[in-house]
Amino acid sequence: MSNEVFPWRWLLQPSCNMAMPPPKTVNQTARKHIGLRYGRCWILRRRALELNAFFDSKVIIVTGAASGMGSAATRELRQLGATVYAADRNERDLLGICGETGAQPHVIDVSRVEHCDGIVSKAVSEQGKLDGVVNFAGVIKRTGLLECTDEEFDFVMDVNVKGCFYLCRAAARVMKEQGSGSIVNISSIWSDIAAAGVFGYCVSKGAVSQITRSAALDLAGSGVRVNEVRPGETNTAMLASERGRTLSKREIDEKLREIAVSIPEKRLAAPSEIVNAAIFLLSDKSSYMQGASITVDGAYTTC
Repeated sequence: MSNEVFPWRWLLQPSCNMAMPPPKTVNQTARKHIGLRYGRCWILRRRALELNAFFDSKVIIVTGAASGMGSAATRELRQLGATVYAADRNERDLLGICGETGAQPHVIDVSRVEHCDGIVSKAVSEQGKLDGVVNFAGVIKRTGLLECTDEEFDFVMDVNVKGCFYLCRAAARVMKEQGSGSIVNISSIWSDIAAAGVFGYCVSKGAVSQITRSAALDLAGSGVRVNEVRPGETNTAMLASERGRTLSKREIDEKLREIAVSIPEKRLAAPSEIVNAAIFLLSDKSSYMQGASITVDGAYTTC
């Protein structure tokens, strides 16, 4: 069937304008496909409108917002209309993403309890509520058990575990009192299957998963939900970070290509693909999910 008879370009328009009638030259078979296209577009539009309606009045804290998955989440939540309190210790990059999106910047160190309590208090005092928290903040040190120093271990645990705990606790206290809220922690596939050479990181992400499950049981029935996303290998700066200690730039690039090929999907995840799972858990579409984990890893852990 030629393009003149079956107008593929018209069918695949990003705007998917359901108000525009099919061209008169389209035959009956093509019209059936167009009808299906209309139906799919209507469903997608309805879902998008539902998400916009849900997040339009929501107040969300996003940590690790200056880069990677955190910045992607900040962009997406702002596009959905949420009021976002974007937190990171990297002031320059944080101000950049907030200037771009209209999110409210808060330079904090999540390993300090007063900073975590402070951002929750500020959000509630200014907005009157707190609807969601996404704990993207995280660090990694690429050393194994024998090489990991006390300082490295403490650093990773302070940010990845204590930071998650402090913000979960501060948010949960507010959310339980208001009777609603969703906390989304970002763990890792390495919380379950582990990996060599990143001892502190694996331990910390295992702890994050336990924080998620334990907090979910403590808060079950209160209207507050706690769930987690377990990303696989994702195309962020963290994936390349710390590798320069033993590898050249060329060797790092080659290593990342090897990692991508080792994944059944044969590619790294985009930050937005992890964010999509987090947004689902923040929304009421996941209202019966409590203490759950969503693994987004291109089938890596299925092997």
